[in-house]
Amino acid sequence: MPRPLWSGAISFGLVTVPCKLENATQRHDVSLRQVHMKDGGRVRYRKTCEIDGQELREDEIGKGYEVSKDSLIPITEQDLAEMPLPTAKAIEIVAFVARSAVDPVQYGAGSYFVTPDGAVASKPYVLLRKALERNEKVAVAKFALRGRERLGLLRPLEDALLLSGLHWGDEIRSSEEITPPAIELTDEEIEGALTLMETMTVDSITDLDVTDHYTEALHEVIDAKAEHRAPKPTEGEEKAAAPVVDLMAALEKSVADARERRGESGGGEATVHEMPAKPKKKTAAKKTTRRKTA
Repeated sequence: MPRPLWSGAISFGLVTVPCKLENATQRHDVSLRQVHMKDGGRVRYRKTCEIDGQELREDEIGKGYEVSKDSLIPITEQDLAEMPLPTAKAIEIVAFVARSAVDPVQYGAGSYFVTPDGAVASKPYVLLRKALERNEKVAVAKFALRGRERLGLLRPLEDALLLSGLHWGDEIRSSEEITPPAIELTDEEIEGALTLMETMTVDSITDLDVTDHYTEALHEVIDAKAEHRAPKPTEGEEKAAAPVVDLMAALEKSVADARERRGESGGGEATVHEMPAKPKKKTAAKKTTRRKTA
C-alpha cells in the first residue's frame, strides 16, 4: 500500500468526511545517472554551506525566504504547519460544475485518490461519490499540499473519489502571442477534416492500442550495452512528415489510411463530400464584401 501524502477531511456543507490522499499515478521512467565520461565514475552533488563550506546532512537543511541578496528569513516546518489557512487540513468544496466546463489545460497539478479515514467516514464518503455520479457534476475544491494552497476537481472514478489538481487561472499563459493570423478555409477542407476525425474516433481512450516505444527502445539499448552487442533493429520504418502541397489530397489520403488501419473495406477511393449550403439570411441592407480564397 502506498503511504498517504496527506490526512484531513472533505468539507461538504455541514458534512465532514475524514480522508487521506494517495498518489493515483505511478511513473515507469528509466533513471539515468550522470557519470564522468573519462572513467565512468558517478557525478554527485554535495550540499554545502556557502559561509563555512561545511557539507550538510538533509536534517540540517531548512527553508528560507530571500528578502534581498544577502538577507534570508528562515521558515521552519512548524511555521508552515501553523499557518492560518482554512484548507491546511481540509479539502473545502466551494462549488459544483459540469466537467465539460473545465478546460483540460487546467489539469496537470497531480492526481490523488481520496480514501476514507476510518469506518465512520465510509458512509458520507459513499454518499458524496454517489451524489456526484447521479448529477454528473464535479466538485471544485481548495486544499493545501506540499507547502501551497491548490485548486482541484473532486470526481468519482469507479468506486473511489479522485482529486485532480488544477492550475490557477493566472498560471495559464495567454495564447494571443502564438495565435496564427486569420486564415480563410473552404467548406470542403473543413468537411475533409471532420471526415478524418470521424474515421479516427473511438469510444474510449482505453480502446487505443498504444505503447511507450521510447522506454522499450531505451531498455533495449541498456540491455545491449550490458551484453556487449548491438541493439536489435526496430520494426517498421520511421515515416518522415511530408510537406502539405494539396490539403484536400492529404485529407482524403489520411481518411483512406485510417480506414485501412481499422480494417474497413475501402470500396474505392476515399471521398470528401461538400457541406450543405447554409441558408441565406434576409437582412434590410447588406454590406458589400470581398470573398477571400484559401
